[in-house]
Amino acid sequence: MRDIIFQASDLANKRTEILESARQGLAQIRDKDSTSLVMLPERRLRMLEEIAKWSLAHMRLDDLLRRDAEPSIGDLGDLAWLRVFDVDDLREFVDELHSALIAAHSDQDASVLDEFIRAWRITARQLEDPLRRSVLLGRHNPEDFSEASPPQ
Repeated sequence: MRDIIFQASDLANKRTEILESARQGLAQIRDKDSTSLVMLPERRLRMLEEIAKWSLAHMRLDDLLRRDAEPSIGDLGDLAWLRVFDVDDLREFVDELHSALIAAHSDQDASVLDEFIRAWRITARQLEDPLRRSVLLGRHNPEDFSEASPPQ
């Protein structure tokens, strides 16, 4: 695709060309005061906003974990839902978030990122319940289990 910078006056007589350029990814318009404006599909804007939001969260959490102390709820801020995880789990979250961000950017689709966050949030909710936490994280011995008989 060629790089075209439209002028504000083009909005009157090149509207179709500008919209087509935007549909294909980006239309740049130079305003009368030399301000550069960009038009792009809303889906792409939302994807870029999600990647930016989670990239910032990734950097903040990575920085907190480099201090080798378990982050407080205040440190986590809007990521306080991660408070149920220990430091090793948080490091795994940061590593997986990094991979999800790369995939989302590469695919130009935030769905992989959305699915990753959804899965971790579900796990966090399960770990908040003490009984579920003990089942999920407790030790299990094969002797504790017995074969079930088929229903009669």
